[in-house]
Amino acid sequence: MADEKGPVEIVQTPVELDYTYTAGQAATRFLKGVEQGKFLGQRCPVDGLVYVASRGSSPKHGVPTGPDTVEVSDKGTLISFSIVRIPSANLSVEPPFAAISVLLDGADSHLMHVLDECPLEEVRMGMRVEAVWLPKDQWTASMQNVTHFRPTGEPDAPFDSYKDHL
Repeated sequence: MADEKGPVEIVQTPVELDYTYTAGQAATRFLKGVEQGKFLGQRCPVDGLVYVASRGSSPKHGVPTGPDTVEVSDKGTLISFSIVRIPSANLSVEPPFAAISVLLDGADSHLMHVLDECPLEEVRMGMRVEAVWLPKDQWTASMQNVTHFRPTGEPDAPFDSYKDHL
């Protein structure tokens, strides 16, 4: 028999998940690099692609990337973005802001981060950006060392230079 009050339209259920993250060898290598102000990737032995931050294997070929690291630039190309306008308790940045995918120079995979020092209406694919680091005495083995990315002022990268990374 149907409930005469009608269907339930919304149920609010607070959820909290506490967990411990173990970085593993590849992520530890990456984070140790960030602690020194460097972005380190690993090269696929099959096709030579450089993955930043590597998970220790090639996602394309499923083979280990090996222990060698490749340092890439802290400058790159903004290849995708989303303007975030809705606040959330788990955000460390106040909306509105641009959440971006950055293809660092020398890398074949992208990083997600935040763009700042740029009006939202000027954010665009192909924009050249650079990492903004905390003062060196505050660095730890954390991506929080990079507070945000900002435009470099360089000309935009041509679409053909990043289209295969979308």
